[in-house]
Amino acid sequence: MTTEPEIRTAALGPVELREGGSGIGQLTGYAAVFNRHSQNLGGFVEMVDPGAFTKSLADQVPVMVRGNHDDAHLLGTTWAGTLKLEVDGTGLRYTVDLPDTSSGRDWKALAARGDVKWSSFAFRTIDDEWSATEQGFPLRTLRAVQLVDVAPVNSPAYLDTTVAVRSFEAHQEADKTPEGEPLGQDAKDGQRATHPALDVRAMLLELDAQQ
Repeated sequence: MTTEPEIRTAALGPVELREGGSGIGQLTGYAAVFNRHSQNLGGFVEMVDPGAFTKSLADQVPVMVRGNHDDAHLLGTTWAGTLKLEVDGTGLRYTVDLPDTSSGRDWKALAARGDVKWSSFAFRTIDDEWSATEQGFPLRTLRAVQLVDVAPVNSPAYLDTTVAVRSFEAHQEADKTPEGEPLGQDAKDGQRATHPALDVRAMLLELDAQQ
């Protein structure tokens, strides 16, 4: 498992404000959407497997909900029972009972006005898999992750892909010989089961270098 958390924004909104719960209202939204390709994350795209959160939910991993992933805007936690997480056919849905605090009131007001349209989740990767899209573009599938938090966010570009880029670069290196040369086609075919798209990225890099 990676030690550094990554952050992704779901491409599905909006965040909904509801009455009820144990606070001044509830916010609910999808922190992650399954089986949908992300935007270009720097030479590859990403997809969340429907089983990605199974272990975290089964193990009852402690999860927070923080506005914009900021400790100053804590809105709820699973251990206090103020944050509920569930998986359905669409993705990972969260519902938080908003506290009667300055942050809770601020996020309630912003959601009521329609200013908060996106949700996000922070995670550590337990298991991922590299393959390719139908167009041959490198694809990373998150098979299992450890949830850190979920968050309503005010920007759809709330991304931290540093860990993913390093994972991608490591797979690229696996497509080279010990001398640093690209593997021949036979050798690449032998690695297809692990990461069939990496030679595509290598080819693009070579073309860029020639320009």
